[in-house]
Amino acid sequence: MVRRTDTRQRMLDTAADLFHSQGYHATGLTQLTTAGGAPKGSLYFHFPGGKEQLAAEAVRLSSERTGQLLRAVVTDAPDVATTVDRVVDVLANFLTESDFQRGCPLATVALDAAAESEPIREACADGYSAWHDILTEYLAAQGLGPDRADELGTIVLAAVEGGLLLARTRRDVAPLRAVAAHLHTTLEREFS
Repeated sequence: MVRRTDTRQRMLDTAADLFHSQGYHATGLTQLTTAGGAPKGSLYFHFPGGKEQLAAEAVRLSSERTGQLLRAVVTDAPDVATTVDRVVDVLANFLTESDFQRGCPLATVALDAAAESEPIREACADGYSAWHDILTEYLAAQGLGPDRADELGTIVLAAVEGGLLLARTRRDVAPLRAVAAHLHTTLEREFS
């Protein structure tokens, strides 16, 4: 017997995957319930706010998972250059393994729906903020002052996000690799 929480989690996992690769508007309710193996009525049972609530929660789930991965990468890296390389390698692998269908799990939804939905915008903003905090904490632990770590955390996050978008659009990881090379130069100046 499938428990209520199993169905809800399965729907969240499915939604996170579909919104990540297709965006908010291209993902329909029927697709969400069919792919999640749930009757259509169960969507509103588990998510009374409908697709918008499901999307906001799915974005939060994707953000948490990506944040855990980011934290693991920065925790194990011996230096800043290696950290940048590892982050870019993970993201490049996600792109190529998905045939360039899966870039950033937040950007796809943020570009598609954040302007018209406050819950989705908040979920995206919170996700980016959490990733920024991970980067800022890491840079501060490497010896930067809090203000400079905060500023560079923003630059790194924005550069990588832009590299992901260009790489996905061009179907080539070269823009992401170019961002990594530029970040190496920028960060080497900071830490030398």
